[in-house]
Amino acid sequence: MATSTESLRSFVTRPYQSQSSSATTTSYPKLTIVTPSYNQAHYLERTILSVLNQQYPNLEYLIIDGGSTDGTLEIIKKYEPYLAGWVSEKDRGQTDAINKGFRMATGDYVAFQNSDDVFAPDALHRVARAWQKSPEIDVFFGDMYITDEEDVILEELRAPDFCAECQVYEGMQVFNQALFIKRNRLDEFGLLDENLRFVIDYEIIARLGVQPGMRFQHIDGFWGGFRVQPDAKSSTIAKTVGLQEHEQVKNKYRPYLRSRLSESFWLRYCRLRKLFTFVLQGNFGYVRHRLQLRRRSANPS
Repeated sequence: MATSTESLRSFVTRPYQSQSSSATTTSYPKLTIVTPSYNQAHYLERTILSVLNQQYPNLEYLIIDGGSTDGTLEIIKKYEPYLAGWVSEKDRGQTDAINKGFRMATGDYVAFQNSDDVFAPDALHRVARAWQKSPEIDVFFGDMYITDEEDVILEELRAPDFCAECQVYEGMQVFNQALFIKRNRLDEFGLLDENLRFVIDYEIIARLGVQPGMRFQHIDGFWGGFRVQPDAKSSTIAKTVGLQEHEQVKNKYRPYLRSRLSESFWLRYCRLRKLFTFVLQGNFGYVRHRLQLRRRSANPS
């Protein structure tokens, strides 16, 4: 079920009140969430509240700050009693910070939520319910909102079921704002690639996706929010470093694909697959919206 702007905004600004739970933690997977942070005090508290207000009974929440000087530490200390740990020290950037948190993690599944992004209501419980039915799944992922600086929902991004060829050739099929990975799979195949600045989520999903036997499951529903804001990394380097890194990752994992069909075939297939998936789901409004966006990008004038 979609979340309205009003309910999302209320969820990420509602003061946190710890609630005792009668649920036994063994019936819930332990979820570790890492928030990398650096001088994002304007948004960080909403990120923290979007995690804590889940009222998830088996949570490990870590904040890895790069030495902020803008009031971030005061916010972190405000919520310190509810955190599994935090650090504030100079690091080598976002990817280094996330990996530092992943090395500290003890959860069954790990995720990272940037300090200007948020979880939507019920996100973690969606993961738990899916795990209770299918504990063998390696990667759970959901749908995502795009929001503005004030948590207004601008757009809905829906994810189809996972396809490794579509991930490698077309690009992101999975959004890090709505993604949990089994921790032992990262132990097996490695943490995030610290040589990358922009496409770290694309790379790790491509790397996992081409491994034989990896099990992905899409969880229907919106449980992440990507914030569009002037200082976001994606706003400043996406058209330069991001495109270069994307091509680099695609070329790296193309040889691992089991199919030998051409890239052009897979691009056409992936677009048609999305279209038919959403039509079958009855998401006709979403299909119209995406087709309109595609026409506008093809004819910018």
